[in-house]
Amino acid sequence: MIRLLLVDDHALFRSGIRSVLDSAHDIKVVHEASSGEEAVAFVRCSPPDIVLMDVNMPGIGGIEATRKIVHVAPEARVIAVTALSGDPFPNQLLDAGAMGYLSKGCDAEELFKAIRTVAQGRHYLSNEVAQKLALGKMANPVEESPLGLLSPREMQVMLMVVKGQGNQEISDALFLSPKTVSTYKRRLYEKLNVSNDVELTHLAIRHKIIDPTT
Repeated sequence: MIRLLLVDDHALFRSGIRSVLDSAHDIKVVHEASSGEEAVAFVRCSPPDIVLMDVNMPGIGGIEATRKIVHVAPEARVIAVTALSGDPFPNQLLDAGAMGYLSKGCDAEELFKAIRTVAQGRHYLSNEVAQKLALGKMANPVEESPLGLLSPREMQVMLMVVKGQGNQEISDALFLSPKTVSTYKRRLYEKLNVSNDVELTHLAIRHKIIDPTT
């Protein structure tokens, strides 16, 4: 039996995915988490076989949560799930230790296939992502998007900034000093050629890193 932790900040999405997963004879949802922090805390106490991880969440988010989970429980294999198509995400998540990457638009058959594949210790990428990687469109993210210039930590800080989280909130979530957070923000402005948080948010929307309708 594959023990699975379901992580998403939307209760309705979790409910829908759980109803699909409950139909599989070899997959058991052992816990639901609504944030990256909650997911990390659960994994520390009871590592599952698979973590189905939403990428975009308040707080530390999916990328940082993946990194922490892989560090504290290497046996827990993470499959990232996203509704967005921002180019940097697959590379950032694979660098963080994720073994799978799926779109929220995938069908049940692909979801089951991804879970079973990763549970066997093999990587799984959705067809769209695999094709982009094969074509080399993501091999040089710096050429495709300015966001490819960012380190994983800088990407995490950017995601929190564009979601409206302040320096102290980011500091608390990532265990960084407020001064360090300010340093990261300054680097973001320099690398992305923006002057403030508003311009940074517009850039994130333009590159489909966040959805302005949610």
